[in-house]
Amino acid sequence: MTDATSGGMRPNLARQSYIYASLLFVAAIVVIPLAMTALGGFKTLGELRTNAFGLPQEWQWSNYVDIIFSQRYWLQMWNSLVIAGITVGLTLLVGSMAAFVFAHVHFFGSKYLLAYFLLGLMFPAATAILPLFIRIRDLGLIDTYWGVALPQVAFGLGLSILLLRNYFRGMPKELFDAAFVDGCGYVRFFWRITLPLSRPILATVGIITFVMSWNSYILPLILLNSEEMYPWPLGMMVYRGEFATDWQLVLAFITLTILPTVIAFFAAQRHIIAGLTAGAVKS
Repeated sequence: MTDATSGGMRPNLARQSYIYASLLFVAAIVVIPLAMTALGGFKTLGELRTNAFGLPQEWQWSNYVDIIFSQRYWLQMWNSLVIAGITVGLTLLVGSMAAFVFAHVHFFGSKYLLAYFLLGLMFPAATAILPLFIRIRDLGLIDTYWGVALPQVAFGLGLSILLLRNYFRGMPKELFDAAFVDGCGYVRFFWRITLPLSRPILATVGIITFVMSWNSYILPLILLNSEEMYPWPLGMMVYRGEFATDWQLVLAFITLTILPTVIAFFAAQRHIIAGLTAGAVKS
């Protein structure tokens, strides 16, 4: 009995060791670059070139302090927040409505229309940047928040509809039938029942959309002209000169600007895991 028990424990121990080793390896891939970026912001340019991966010999707190107390930094953060807020709001609103229709309303051509929306997952925004610029210019939205947010919403609808539709289809059918027996229509069922029960997947789609918009570079670069409208990815160009780049300030700037996304992710981590799990299992 003892041999059998010990023999059964060894595979479990080996499996757990393999899982923990894999998780530590993945965590190191994510954490080490972030830590090196944060530490690089405390160094001088010369030390950054000679000691890129070590601790700073003299901590240059002024690199972070100067950025935090600069008006340009907060203006760029505000621009990024406004663009990301518009993108997240419109994506959740339009994506949830479309996903509800695809999940509960059966009509001719619904599968083909869904496949058309999902085609957007195959093409990044860079592939359509020229016709996109012409369209935004014709609408008079060049150098505006909406000119950047609307294309981000369009390219983010495919993933949001896919995740939301799978979650909506996983809801109990009895709940849907009982609501219709009580005289609840599609619109009322969507606003009063579906959305309140979909907080996990809404948080998941919201965080994914927020991060994608927050880190977007190519669309603001093409569609924004004035420096007052620049989000933070374009703000890094301030530290690039014609012949040299203040890399220590770039690293400090990146560290300060990715903190909101890290905080938002950890704040909604429980909902994100629940939303992705439910969307994957109940499809």
